[in-house]
Amino acid sequence: MPRRPTADPLLVGRLSLSITRLARVLRQQETSRTTPAEAAVLATIVRDGPITLGDLAAAEQVSPSTITKIVSNLEADSQIERVIDPDDRRVHRVQLSARGRRNIDVYRSKRNAWLGKQLQLLDDDELERLIAAVDVLERLTASEGNDPVARVPRR
Repeated sequence: MPRRPTADPLLVGRLSLSITRLARVLRQQETSRTTPAEAAVLATIVRDGPITLGDLAAAEQVSPSTITKIVSNLEADSQIERVIDPDDRRVHRVQLSARGRRNIDVYRSKRNAWLGKQLQLLDDDELERLIAAVDVLERLTASEGNDPVARVPRR
């Protein structure tokens, strides 16, 4: 089988920069005082929760003391809650609270409304190319799994 050529470094750079900029603009739709570190922890809790603090620290690649501080801040803001592991009552896990769920839903609504307005500015050809690009982006990120927020049960 013939070897595929390596990706064009210019294309790689353009793609990376475009994704980074889009992610930044989407994050700017968030009006709360959540820090980027807290937002990352919330995303991990949504994806993997209920989760122990040790597993959370490992997933975020931070020290236990750092995760304890972030979790304490999120808990004080009622974004998350601690629950006792039903299989081992000595173990505590953190999960998204009802307030955290509402906040994520509001943030997603604002972010998606902004993005929807931007998509309306595209002509038909651009929209078709974007649809194809989204399919490719989903394939590139498939190892991340399905939408984590959709997996969290509503209260």
